[in-house]
Amino acid sequence: MTALNRRDILLACAAASTLPRIALAHHGWSSFDDTKPLYLEGKADSVKWQNPHVEVMLQLPARIQLPADFLQRNIPAQSAPVDVRSIMAKTQLPARKDKLWEIELAPLSRMEAWKVAEIKPGSPFAVVGYSFKDEKSEAILRAEFVWVDGKTYALRSSPA
Repeated sequence: MTALNRRDILLACAAASTLPRIALAHHGWSSFDDTKPLYLEGKADSVKWQNPHVEVMLQLPARIQLPADFLQRNIPAQSAPVDVRSIMAKTQLPARKDKLWEIELAPLSRMEAWKVAEIKPGSPFAVVGYSFKDEKSEAILRAEFVWVDGKTYALRSSPA
């Protein structure tokens, strides 16, 4: 075996050893339970404004509750057919007691389509979304609707 072949093999092995970690780092949407929408609110602790989707680490307050006007909130129309009223009516608080949640928002292109201004750490933030089907998994929520800077965004698809 020549030195070039040996080096190529070593590089290929090193690259292949990172694949399992990459695959674990991003999961498909089928892992989330879309029958149990959850409501979270708090302040953005940190933000990754990047693809494949924007991520907000959300710091929850000591006590959280659904806002009194929650069911009357107006959700903007979007290009995907979404039963907004049903989702809002089923929304509940999480059973988990985690105070820090990772919120997965939409890809940057969709955030730009909705004209969502870049979320900054410390910003008040509320979200309805879905957690994992296995409730013992990490405190991660896929965002369906978000409220930031006094505006509401529906992130499943582009604006209608």
